[in-house]
Amino acid sequence: MSRIGKMPVQVPAGVTVTIEGARVSVKGGRGELSRTFSDLVQIKKEGDELIVSRVDDSTGSNAQQGLTRTLVHNMVVGVSEGFEKKLELAGVGYRAALKGKDLDLSLGYSHPVIYAAPHDISFEVPDNTHITVKGISKEQVGQVAAEIRMKRPPEPYKGKGIHYAGEHIRRKLGKAAK
Repeated sequence: MSRIGKMPVQVPAGVTVTIEGARVSVKGGRGELSRTFSDLVQIKKEGDELIVSRVDDSTGSNAQQGLTRTLVHNMVVGVSEGFEKKLELAGVGYRAALKGKDLDLSLGYSHPVIYAAPHDISFEVPDNTHITVKGISKEQVGQVAAEIRMKRPPEPYKGKGIHYAGEHIRRKLGKAAK
């Protein structure tokens, strides 16, 4: 049995969970998320907990049970607390600014890079070299942060580019002097 999959998901006050067959909808103070799961995994609500179990021990896998439990947990945390990813810009002239809800990036190209904010995602720019991506879906926040990072990935010689906060960039030495 999966160690992660058998742990119950605590549903905090103010969050409502609706289970209709394989479809789970979670509504909270920050928004609403819904997802359809596999028929091999059963999700039950018992009091203020959600229990994820396999329908039959001979079918399905522990990994699918653990994945389903993790996805349900992320939905509950997302609608109650939300998720965020922090990015940093490193390089001379690299800066970020908000234009309405969109992100305006100066990344050393001949033109500014405009990244349009998807639905349910918001950006914060505390200063011109830091970006915070916020939202209720952990998958979507991670995907948007990865897409922004790919506009100018960090390079190994000078460390210029966009990287996650706390990410270690392995540096190369470059040419050896004679």
